[in-house]
Amino acid sequence: MSFLLAPFSLKSLDLPNRVVMAPMCMYCSGEDGLVTQWHRIHYGARAIGRVGLIIQEATAVEKRGRLSPNDLGIWDDGQVKGLKEMVELIHENGSKVAIQLGHGGRKARPGKQGTIAPSGIAFSKDFSTPGEMENKDIKSVLNAFKEGAERACEAGYDAIELHGAHGYLIHQFLSPHSNRRQDKYGGNLENRLRFPLEVIKVVKGVMPSEKVLMIRISAVEYFDGGYSFADMLRAAGAFIDAGVDVLDVSTGGAGLSAPRVWPGYQVPYAQKIKEELGAPVIACGLLTEPGMVEELIGNQRTDLVALGRALLRDPNWVLNAASELGENNIIPKPYKRAYPEDI
Repeated sequence: MSFLLAPFSLKSLDLPNRVVMAPMCMYCSGEDGLVTQWHRIHYGARAIGRVGLIIQEATAVEKRGRLSPNDLGIWDDGQVKGLKEMVELIHENGSKVAIQLGHGGRKARPGKQGTIAPSGIAFSKDFSTPGEMENKDIKSVLNAFKEGAERACEAGYDAIELHGAHGYLIHQFLSPHSNRRQDKYGGNLENRLRFPLEVIKVVKGVMPSEKVLMIRISAVEYFDGGYSFADMLRAAGAFIDAGVDVLDVSTGGAGLSAPRVWPGYQVPYAQKIKEELGAPVIACGLLTEPGMVEELIGNQRTDLVALGRALLRDPNWVLNAASELGENNIIPKPYKRAYPEDI
């Protein structure tokens, strides 16, 4: 069996292969944050295409935490029904699904509502200046993450991922660039870790012990004044100690600086974290070819590989990779005529 098609198991999460669909915002919901037909077709198609694990787009735990007024939401009990139906659709077609719980903080664009952040610093001139979070705001957001996790469990997701990357709220607390607080939530790394660890604690507190918890992290920030990779190694270790099972390793997003990119440009960070911490990792970053994924898994540089744009372009990426690798046995029966084995 090829490496990318090898199964992966952790706690109650049993994946048919090592391919993950990275969470990508669709901006296809309404102000109500409800699932639409677009979401059902979009995620259902990737399940038919045999993606091992689909990570649903960042789903807002608070209305004021949406990255746009058209983000999916999980801040209200009325949103659970549609999410549950979508989970069942994905399961019926052979994939497992995680939900990414998110809060945009100062990068949110919720519409008429104001935004909040660790410090009252705008992300850029194109974003509003957020209100600095008071203790009551911190407690409210922690409760929103807890209730979001409860609803996610009710909807039947196979795993939960916290969005701690790309300059959103959890990342904002971690970064000295966006966190200028003088209280117990700001200053040294230990203090800046306090809010992310509190989020992990409240979410773990309502999850079944066998359900996998993941967190997406930005390994580096690409500018002076941010945290170092050594800082993130310490933070990632603290996340594992707090009960996180899988580290989904990305980079950047806290500032306007953008890196040069090339195929696999983020993989070394995931590999180093895996080597240093011994924890399962997901690698990502312009990974497009089956051969690339085979090498990463086969050489144990990562446990899982997340594809983003490649799966937007081709919902059947896994099927095509399987055919290329001579493993047509995973092709769904209705599609087998498209992959004749005698060609």
